Amino acid sequence: MATLLIHHPIFARHLVPFGHPERPERIQAVEAALEDERFATLLRQEARMADVEMILLCHPRSHLEAMRHYSPSETMIRIDADTTMSPKTLEAALVAVGGACQAVDAVMDGDAKNAFCAMRPPGHHAEPDRAMGFCFFNQAAIAARHAQRGHGIERVAIVDWDVHHGNGTQAIFWDDPSVLYASTHQMPLYPGTGAASETGAGNIVNAPLPPGAGSAEFRHVFESRILPALDAFRPELVIISAGFDAHHRDPLGELNLDEEDFAWATDRLMESAARHAHGRIVSILEGGYDLKALAASTAVHVERLMQAG
Repeated sequence: MATLLIHHPIFARHLVPFGHPERPERIQAVEAALEDERFATLLRQEARMADVEMILLCHPRSHLEAMRHYSPSETMIRIDADTTMSPKTLEAALVAVGGACQAVDAVMDGDAKNAFCAMRPPGHHAEPDRAMGFCFFNQAAIAARHAQRGHGIERVAIVDWDVHHGNGTQAIFWDDPSVLYASTHQMPLYPGTGAASETGAGNIVNAPLPPGAGSAEFRHVFESRILPALDAFRPELVIISAGFDAHHRDPLGELNLDEEDFAWATDRLMESAARHAHGRIVSILEGGYDLKALAASTAVHVERLMQAG
């Protein structure tokens, strides 16, 4: 089996104001990196549109209707100071959800050994009834619930290494011990959540890092907090919220990771997934706003996924 790449041209058509960091060039940089010949053996599928029931796995119908209401037919509108909708934004967000669930189906059905979803807009800040932080629907959370409802598994782990804490994912699963949410992130930083004391029903593991932290600190909390939590939880599927904005080049964070740190973390999660989840991993792009760092980090991450046994 090969690694599956989920992609779609709609992701470049979600437009943002000039100077906004979550811009179409991000997905173009990722796609260009994954066109290199070393990725020739990737399975490639265009993402499918989510159906309403997928959205309702984690968001109330009122949130979906609000996004439909706000979706502009022309120009752009702001949902909040950071989050903008253009005429194709809603479609891109719905296709991102559908693509994440499509990746889960392929991995759970044995059609791919693991998957990477090259998608935007990101999702981990989207709370049940609130779009925020560039995010509209929480595709990682929906993918986890889809795996449970559609494939009958009991335990799903979401590991989030974006520089920003995934407040939306944490909120969705706050009192649900069937989903482990484990996050490394800079603190203090937007959105202000993610303290180590935030533990939900014992299923939330936050490992905040101070500004300026680098490889040693990141690997330490990964080995001392994240990996032991995975071993104790024994997930049947691992979902990665793969943000690459903890890279030292990124303009929105102050952590000092590089590509090799993301490669190392990928290796550790693959080892954990091999122990507990038959190697099943679905990785979903979140942040990463320096184009060079994003492309290079994505490339090493996907290369590692392709090396899974």
